[in-house]
Amino acid sequence: MKRLVSGNEGIFRGAIRAGATYFAGYPISPTSEILQQAALHSEEYPNFQFLQAEDEIAAAIATISASLAGAKAFTATSGPGFSLMQETIGWGHVVEAPCVFVNSMRVGPSTGMPTQPAQGDLLQIKAGSAGDYYPIAFYPSSVEECFRLTITAFNAAEESLSPVILLADAFLSHLYELVELESIEVKVVPRIKEPLGKGQRLFTGTAHDKMGNVRTNDPKIYQDWLWELKARHQRVAEAYPLFQYLPCRGSDVLLIAFGITSRIILSLKERFSIFRPIRIFPVLEKELKEVSQRYRHMMVVEGSDGQYAGWAEWATGRKAIRVPCLGGGFKLQWIERQIEERLKEERT
Repeated sequence: MKRLVSGNEGIFRGAIRAGATYFAGYPISPTSEILQQAALHSEEYPNFQFLQAEDEIAAAIATISASLAGAKAFTATSGPGFSLMQETIGWGHVVEAPCVFVNSMRVGPSTGMPTQPAQGDLLQIKAGSAGDYYPIAFYPSSVEECFRLTITAFNAAEESLSPVILLADAFLSHLYELVELESIEVKVVPRIKEPLGKGQRLFTGTAHDKMGNVRTNDPKIYQDWLWELKARHQRVAEAYPLFQYLPCRGSDVLLIAFGITSRIILSLKERFSIFRPIRIFPVLEKELKEVSQRYRHMMVVEGSDGQYAGWAEWATGRKAIRVPCLGGGFKLQWIERQIEERLKEERT
């Protein structure tokens, strides 16, 4: 039976379907409902462990630690908390801990505008922590996709042995749609990594060999580990080349948008072609290049000051016309007016 489900509930139920048995978090808008659902679920199902941590740093550390102990673990936060979690996410890549970090974005920086949506945390995915690492991130645009892509994120985490990011935004988290999640068939990748206590291993964030022995003066061991990590992450990412392409015959303009922004501009599909990246990172370089070359103009409509537009320009080697929706300003009429003004500037 279909019923009204929110984006946040879709994320939580997707995690449960994926086999999650541990959640650690700290209340923050717009993801507090995920924490609340986790707390209630733990009361009904004792095998599901719940921790309301003292802050986001502790929640992130608990999530990674639970993964190393053998649990499918996840946490949920927003921009300020995601910032605090960055060092731990880097640690998760070094110790190769499969888990999921949900970041439902709101206007920043700092506390920003807690009730307004944004898409300004993209650069944190790639470079929020120190050093070289190779994150994977997905971004749904509907309640059903919140459910499906949460499972996808858990699967990719198991396959890549790393923290995987699921993005959302304040509108999407609190969006309600009629869905029947129980009937959706999904693939669930089982836990692969053996838990702490199996064999001789030491989990350390310091450079180390395969047994966990610290090796801070051996570049060869570090390089071998990094190239192996990179190849694995690339292989997993390439298995999920997820996007939506809506061509409009006769249009010479390609609009690129994702998350809630792609829903808002959907009514423009009779005038413009639309490309929606679902795997936000690694950037869909081949797909963007192939699709965008068919159009005279490539325009990125996003809730940041050009963060994805910069990636699109790098991927395609061409200029992206930018329509930044800032301060929670996701209004169709305003976006349409901006599109017309920028196209007029380009064509004159």
